[in-house]
Amino acid sequence: MTDIRVYRAGPADLGPLLALVAEFCAVDGHDFDERRVTRALGPLLRDDTHGQVWLAGPDAGYAVVTWGWSLESGGREALLDEIFVRERGRGLGARLLEAVTAAAAGAGAAVMFLETEAPNARVRQFYARHGFAAQDSVWMSRALD
Repeated sequence: MTDIRVYRAGPADLGPLLALVAEFCAVDGHDFDERRVTRALGPLLRDDTHGQVWLAGPDAGYAVVTWGWSLESGGREALLDEIFVRERGRGLGARLLEAVTAAAAGAGAAVMFLETEAPNARVRQFYARHGFAAQDSVWMSRALD
């Protein structure tokens, strides 16, 4: 796995990235709407205004980080929106996570947040090994469209 390159994705990476996102959605049981995902990825692949996309491979995995702003965090914060690797247990997820946390810190983020599905204790153990801790707050959402 050490020979797989982890790098910042750009517009030319859209095709391989869409294939990985579709695979992630299938594995995780989410709907995949290619048009919606393409629209969301466009600004992230063009520049850093809204966040960053990182690839491992180009076809071994990816991570998406978006920016938020919070008084409690003291300014910019990062949200690890998605991370996916095809072959688990070989260290690539850790390399990808290390790359995106370093990039977020370099972009001025003071803290990185992420969410996991309630029954997924295995992935929370992975994140805990990499310095993430569960919080007492509960996220809620409301569709705005």
